[in-house]
Order: sequence, then C-alpha cells, then structure tokens
Amino acid sequence: MIAFKTPLALVTASALGLAACTPVQPTANNPDPNSNARRGALVGAGLGAAVGALTGDDSSERLRNAAIGAAVAGGVGAAAGNRLDQQEAELRNQLGNNVGIVNNGEQLVVTLPQDILFATDSATLTGSLTSDLRTIATSINNYPNTTVNVIGHTDGDGSAAYNLDLSQRRAQSVANVLTGAGVTPSRIRVIGRGEDQAIASNLTPEGKRQNRRVEIIITPNA
Repeated sequence: MIAFKTPLALVTASALGLAACTPVQPTANNPDPNSNARRGALVGAGLGAAVGALTGDDSSERLRNAAIGAAVAGGVGAAAGNRLDQQEAELRNQLGNNVGIVNNGEQLVVTLPQDILFATDSATLTGSLTSDLRTIATSINNYPNTTVNVIGHTDGDGSAAYNLDLSQRRAQSVANVLTGAGVTPSRIRVIGRGEDQAIASNLTPEGKRQNRRVEIIITPNA
C-alpha cells in the first residue's frame, strides 16, 4: 500500500504543477481564479488512477498503469479547468453587470435576464445586450474545444405549454445571434425549459424576474 500511494502522490503533484503553469490573475470577483484548474487536476488524477489500476496482469503492472493514468488524466483535467478560469476572467472583464457568470469548475454558466433581452411575450431580441451576445460568441470561438447549451427559462405566469414554447423560441433567438457571429451551429444545442427550473419564487415580482432568463452553458469537451 505504501508503494502504491507514493507514485500517485507524485503524479498528482505534477498535475497540480501543470495547473499553475498558466496562472490567471485574481480579481475582486474571483480571488482564487486557479482553483478550478487545481480541482480539475485532482479529479482527473483520481479518475485516471482508478482506470489504470483496473488494467494490467499483475499488481506491479496495475500500479504502473495507475500512475500513468493519473498523470495523463490529471494533466488533461488541469488544462480544462485552467481554460475555464481564463475564459471566465476574460468574460468578466468584457461584459457588464447585467450578465451573471458562474464557474463551477466543470462549466461556465452565463445568465442573461430575459427582461432586458426581450419584450413581454416576445422572442425578438431587443436592447443593448445583443452586443454582449456577440462578445460571448467571440469568446466561444476563442475556446473552440467546447460545446454550448443555450437554455431558455420563464416564470410561472401563463400555461406550462405556452411557457415551454416561449422559452424554446427565446433560446433559439439567442443561439441565432451566436451562430450569426461565427459560432459553428453544430457546437450549440438549444433547449427550452419553460417554468420547470425556477431558481426563485414565482409568488413575487422579483422572483419571477430571476426566473425569466436565458443561460449559455459552456462545457469543455473531454
């Protein structure tokens, strides 16, 4: 058991070292921007070690394969986490306060309030955030090894069927701007959730406003 732990610790440390090779500068909104790179390295190393340990004809070969798997997968996970941190930092610098950005270590979730994007009961884009969509499209093109889900959400007013259709049409309008700005259509998946995934109460005007949103979810490819 001691021999098994030592190489895994070494390759995990190597993966974390790789994560620090391209540091992202801290900001007030993100004081530790490289945390996702480190998380990706650790998760990748653990998964790689587990897969490697299941292969091989004897214990020494399985140990060697586990170490190799940890090193390779840890490096890949660190690189993906680092790219997410970099893309997040760039988008925060480029977009206004009306756009929310959450980096959960595996995806970037960019949230745009529908009240600014659309008039009531309309799927036609209006307002200044259209330029922000083009900025997001440029970022997506700068990080080509990702896929994008554009997801529309509504509040609870009206029928569920109507809200589902409206959310789908609004998500499609956003996707059309992204593809019009050069994002390859095959990278984008358009989804309407209607009122099914509320993030706040539909009993208050403020809660309804939060629920009316379009999310652009950017996920690094494996």
